[in-house]
Amino acid sequence: MEPTTEIRRLLDIMPASGRMMTKIISKPEQAKVVDTQFPLPWSGDRPIWINFDLWGRLTRPQRDLILLRILSWLTGIKWFKPDLYQGVTVAGFLGAMVELVQGDAVGVIVAGGLTALATTQIWRSTRSSQSQLDADEAAIKIAQRRGYSEVEAAQHLLLAIEAIAKIEGRPSLNFIELLRCQNLRAIAGLSPMGVPETIKRE
Repeated sequence: MEPTTEIRRLLDIMPASGRMMTKIISKPEQAKVVDTQFPLPWSGDRPIWINFDLWGRLTRPQRDLILLRILSWLTGIKWFKPDLYQGVTVAGFLGAMVELVQGDAVGVIVAGGLTALATTQIWRSTRSSQSQLDADEAAIKIAQRRGYSEVEAAQHLLLAIEAIAKIEGRPSLNFIELLRCQNLRAIAGLSPMGVPETIKRE
């Protein structure tokens, strides 16, 4: 597979917001088919690394859905949206700066602790089962605007998750992947059971 041609094709199926926030990079030395990292607030582009030799073993629809899924997860992480934890993070950071200027060591520790706590909560929420399932469902919605039906998109993403595990030589799927597959089977009409709400919140 020629990386430049495939990158150009993948950019075409990405929504404009995804093209602005992410960057697809060829990384032939990596053992994973596709990889990314948790984006930090000060990072610019959010890179998506692809081993195109391995990537080419997936079908085109599988590649489309995997890319849209990673993109949905990356763009779903918003450090500066107005909610409780983001507010505490900003307040804690500003408080730490004020206390630092005033030379109040205890104030700096308290404000810094608040910032660290809120940041940890943001990080954990983006790693939760619910956020992973949300990213799958967001990818399916984008795929529907690219000509896939909901059932087709869910099936392609399901097959892609299973195919990637085989390509990477993993003996089994991890817990989150198993949950995602169960949810995708329900969306695709292959299973009457989805993922219970109690597990989604973990």
